[in-house]
Amino acid sequence: MSSENSSADDVHQVWDVVVVGAGPAGASAAYAAAVAGRRVLILEKAELPRYKTCGGGIIGPSRDSLPPGFELPFRDRVHAVTFSNNGRFTRTRRSKQMLFGLINRPEFDQQLVEHAQKAGAEVRTGVTVQRVEQHGSAVPDRRSVAVVLQGGETLLARSVVGADGSASRIGAHVGVKLDQVDLGLEAEIPVPETVAEDWKGRVLIDWGPIPGSYGWVFPKGDTLTVGVISARGEGAATKRYLEEFIGRLGLAGFEPSISSGHLTRCRADDSPLSRGRVLVCGDAAGLLEPWTREGISFALRSGRLAGEWAVRIAEAHDAVDTRRQALNYAFAIKAGLGVEMSVGKRLLTVFERRPGLFHAGLTGLRPAWKAFMDITRGSTSLGELVRSHPMAQRALTAMDRRQAPVGDPVPAGDEATS
Repeated sequence: MSSENSSADDVHQVWDVVVVGAGPAGASAAYAAAVAGRRVLILEKAELPRYKTCGGGIIGPSRDSLPPGFELPFRDRVHAVTFSNNGRFTRTRRSKQMLFGLINRPEFDQQLVEHAQKAGAEVRTGVTVQRVEQHGSAVPDRRSVAVVLQGGETLLARSVVGADGSASRIGAHVGVKLDQVDLGLEAEIPVPETVAEDWKGRVLIDWGPIPGSYGWVFPKGDTLTVGVISARGEGAATKRYLEEFIGRLGLAGFEPSISSGHLTRCRADDSPLSRGRVLVCGDAAGLLEPWTREGISFALRSGRLAGEWAVRIAEAHDAVDTRRQALNYAFAIKAGLGVEMSVGKRLLTVFERRPGLFHAGLTGLRPAWKAFMDITRGSTSLGELVRSHPMAQRALTAMDRRQAPVGDPVPAGDEATS
């Protein structure tokens, strides 16, 4: 940037990158842009730390996307998974190595923001972004974006990253299109030490009664995070599933400290990831794994990419260069996360019809359990698994073709170790 531009920027307080949202996607974007030496501002409407409805599982791809020196605030380390099919055919599989870790989101998110701050990013909390403008009287030149706050204050940026969650205003500006919307319900349940001890190091995954649904129990010290998720539009049935799930686990007598709900949204394949100098990432872009609805690793990975490309867009001097950088960002997202999403979509379609098939595979077939372990540890991804393993390709293609009623019964199994 020339000294003439620098002095103009100083007068108008032009940020290189403004990031809207301080969750994992926003903090990752801000960190990536700040370590590149750019002037970065994070805008967050809540005060930090803040609660977020989320199981809090940190799988391998999430761990591998964290800033150097990041100490994960694990509440528990998972070495065993109990699987059940709507409360039946329960079986536990164990691993000598840790599968994944469990965190509380307020702590985790706060720590990510602090890393972005240490890298040089500034943070403003308690501010709501009303809209962004790329043309008009608020925008002094073609290299600027106006970020208009509630109350009328306007900030200027060379590029903007929208990381403001699944109901994103920046996503609306970009024109994000959503293909799949699910409702997650969750309860944080404090339990006595004897109950907590029984769950230590072990999670439960229950394939639910509504097509495509499942429930989980994630232990975090003296609290169990218990939740269920299913397609939006099944609100009453989803609530009933959570109540029955909690009752079945013998946890109905304990008072939740927090009960919450959250909509997760997956992008349509042709959904845009940018508009002009504005990029979207994480939930704001509808980036998450469609089958499990896992979003933290997608937020961290897409956030880092968005931060890196926002820097390039900030440096772009014309619309042609801006467009080129935005297309490169979209290509990077689609080549990695997009491939995983397409495999996840196919898995969800089969899972909706045949949850029993998944249960039988994970509890009875060593290759399926090994694939689960490899994905959670981060030694492979859904996309890599299908791309590099002919057997996985054949299995997925065969499952695609098979039509069968929901909920095939499967034989009960005993505890297994691998």
